[in-house]
Amino acid sequence: MTRSAIDIRVLGSLSRIDPAAWDACACPETADGGRPVDPFTTHRFLKALEDSRSVGPGTGWQPQYLAAYDSDDLIGVAPMYAKSHSQGEYIFDHNWAHAYERAGGQYYPKLQIAVPHTPATGRRLLVRPDRAEVAQSALVQGAVQLAADNQLSSLHITFCTAAEAAAGHEMGLMHRITQQFHWENRGYGSFDDFLADLSSRKRKNIRKERAEANDFDGEIEVLTGDALQPHHWDAFWDFYQDTGARKWGTPYLTRRFFDEVQAHLRDDAVLMLARGRDGYFAGALNFAGRDTLYGRYWGCTRHQPCLHFELCYYRAIDWALAHGQTRVEAGAQGEHKLARGYLPVQTHSLHWVGDPGFRDAIERYLVAERRAMEQDIEVLTDYGPFRKIEVEEQQ
Repeated sequence: MTRSAIDIRVLGSLSRIDPAAWDACACPETADGGRPVDPFTTHRFLKALEDSRSVGPGTGWQPQYLAAYDSDDLIGVAPMYAKSHSQGEYIFDHNWAHAYERAGGQYYPKLQIAVPHTPATGRRLLVRPDRAEVAQSALVQGAVQLAADNQLSSLHITFCTAAEAAAGHEMGLMHRITQQFHWENRGYGSFDDFLADLSSRKRKNIRKERAEANDFDGEIEVLTGDALQPHHWDAFWDFYQDTGARKWGTPYLTRRFFDEVQAHLRDDAVLMLARGRDGYFAGALNFAGRDTLYGRYWGCTRHQPCLHFELCYYRAIDWALAHGQTRVEAGAQGEHKLARGYLPVQTHSLHWVGDPGFRDAIERYLVAERRAMEQDIEVLTDYGPFRKIEVEEQQ
C-alpha cells in the first residue's frame, strides 16, 4: 500500500463519521473497557462542542475535521478547525498575527488542529495503531496541502504529545515548546504523604489554606457520573459565566454544552461544588482521563478565602489519589501553582507557515523562545516547594 492510496477528506460535522470508527482512532485503549487516556478527542466530547454550538458559525471555530481513509476504512482523524481569531487556544500567536498583518499579509483564517477551549496535552493526530505511521503522515500532509491550496497563512497543531512533536518536526513542521504546571504522584498514598514531601514552610501554608477554605457554614460536594444532576449544571453555569466574563469578555462555552456533558459525558466529569446555607456558591469542573485528572473551569458568586486553591488544586489531588491517578493538569498559566506542588513541564505544538520569509522569522523566534523556556522551567523547578533533603538534614 502506497501513501498515494490514502484518501484525505474534510468533513464539516462529526455526524458524518461513525462514533465507533472515530474512537477506534482517537482512543483505541478503551477497547479494554477503561477510560480513554483523555476524553477530549473522543467523538462524544467533540460532538458536544459541536451540538452545543460552542464551535461552528459565529464562534471563530469552524469544524473542518480531517479523515484519512484507505478505501472505505477509516485509519486516522484529526479535530481541525478554520479559525478567524486566536481565542480559546492557550498557545498564543497574537504577536505572529500582528506582525504578519503589519507586513501586509492576511493571517486569518488559519487552520488549527486542537481541542477547542482545552489546554490539555493529548494526541492530535488520531490514528489506528495498526496504521499509525502512514495515517499520521497522511494527516499532516493533507492539512498542509489544504492550507497551501487555499492560500492560508498557517497551520497549527497545539497541545500535541512530545512524540507527535518529534514526528511532526521530522516532517518539516516547526516545533514550539511552552509550559504548564502539573502535579505528579510520586508514590503518595495520601495527601499527608504529599505534604511530607514538601518543605516545612510550604507544608504549613497549605494546611493553613485548606483550613481557611473549608471554614464556612456548609460543605464541598464532589460529584461524578449519575450523582450529577441538571440542577448542578444550573449552579455551575453561573460560576462559569462570572469567570468567563472577567477573563475573556464572553464565555467560550454555551449553556447547552453543560447539558451535553450531563447527557453524554457525566462519567468523564468530576464537578466539585461548595454549598453554603443559601445554596451553591463556587465550583470547579474537571474531566478524568485514564491516569490524569484535568482541571478545566472554576467560578464563584461570593468570596471565600483560599477556596479557589482548595477546589482547583487540593481537592483535585485528593481525587487523583483516591482513584489511583498519577497526574493532575490544572490548566493553562499560573506560577502561583508552584507553591502548591504543581511543577513546570514542557508542552508542545507544531506550526506550518506558508510565507518563506515569515517562516524563517518564526523559526528564529522559536529557537530563542525554546532556550528561554528551558531555562525558565529549570529555575522554577528549583524554586519548587519540595524538600531539599540534603539542606534540611544539616539544619
